[in-house]
Amino acid sequence: MSWTIPQHDRTKVVVTGLGETTALGGDVATTWEAMVHGENGIRLLDDEPWTKDMPPVIGGRVKVEPGPGLEHKQRRRLSRAAQLAVTAAAEAWSDAGLDTVSIRPGRVAVVVSAALGDMNAIINGWETLKSRGWNRVPPLTVPMSMGNGSAAAVALLVDARAGVHATVNACSSGTQALAVAAELIRRAEADVVVAGGTEAPLHPLVLASFGAMRALSKRVDDPASASRPFDAERDGMVLGEGSGILVLESEEHARARGARVYAELAGVGFSSDAYDMVQPDPTGAGTATAVRAALADAGTLPGNVAHLNANGTSTLPGDAAEAHGIQAVFGDAGRGPAVTANKSMTGHSLGAAGAIEAIATVLALHHGIVPSTRNVTRLGTGLSLDLVRTGPVKLDGEQNIAVKNSAGFGGHNVALTFRGAPARPLTDPDVEEFL
Repeated sequence: MSWTIPQHDRTKVVVTGLGETTALGGDVATTWEAMVHGENGIRLLDDEPWTKDMPPVIGGRVKVEPGPGLEHKQRRRLSRAAQLAVTAAAEAWSDAGLDTVSIRPGRVAVVVSAALGDMNAIINGWETLKSRGWNRVPPLTVPMSMGNGSAAAVALLVDARAGVHATVNACSSGTQALAVAAELIRRAEADVVVAGGTEAPLHPLVLASFGAMRALSKRVDDPASASRPFDAERDGMVLGEGSGILVLESEEHARARGARVYAELAGVGFSSDAYDMVQPDPTGAGTATAVRAALADAGTLPGNVAHLNANGTSTLPGDAAEAHGIQAVFGDAGRGPAVTANKSMTGHSLGAAGAIEAIATVLALHHGIVPSTRNVTRLGTGLSLDLVRTGPVKLDGEQNIAVKNSAGFGGHNVALTFRGAPARPLTDPDVEEFL
């Protein structure tokens, strides 16, 4: 396939703030440090009352509970997914050096997505209805469970008046949110967009549903080794929870206020498989189309890409299809970008995953280092990737383009191209010893 790189005369979109809460850490710094050191955030979920009635289950519970950092009203009125989103958004907003006084609210927008909304709120409301009657159902059950609830909560936090959006594209929802945010800035509908994803899927119904689908890993006796992206012995995903939020701005707005810029969100690409509701197109054609589109939108070529953050769910068909798509764009192993898959450490946080991994992609460019993928001893048959798997690798100072790839049930494919500044010197002696 051949295509022409377009000449762009448009607004540049830059990343100026990062915030997250994951199974590895309660903020960006601790999560990134844990990723670089290859730590594990997946554990046996045996401390919840509902686990007594189920076989052993594992998951990536957030390392730091969201409650302490929230106001009393937020703890009482927001769903768990929304609490995670507000926690991450508050960090990103502060990291960007923004406040609701100096920024015009009519130029601030929000795009925060989740694949499931919040299943906990709606299921708990239903259980209350059955056990205690209709007049005891919590009055905020609907706003706590609606798909745009987290986006609305973040909008209240940052006083956003330029629009509040929630894109629902299954496991690519968080990545799609960033793509939509970039388009809002490009179209001059906002100067600042707070965007990303959130999810709280560690509920017995959700776990049982994925289990019935035979999509979950059965390695409950060794949670740390359960999530094995692209490994020959992978046997399914591990669910996780969390939130990743990024602050995007027009470059002009960011420079005018003297903001620190992590990277440019230079290109977005979409495709759809039209193949199956759950299974991906095994050829990986959808992945290849989305990645090519994101590169073309950024005005760059595959050979310029130093790093790719993969979807890497650890499912047999999902990883195979993605690997084939990556190979179609970049060629066989040895010719393509350094690939990593963060779900090996965090678990799969569904609608939050793409945003959490986009933060890791930005930081890989910012610090010039690509974290390793855990638990990969041998690549699956027929998979040809330059997968980082024996410790982090350093990017050359001139390598400043990376791609984040995502996919979701229903055949959704989304890819983002980031362009960063030259890699900074490493200062962590514990990291240096890996390189």
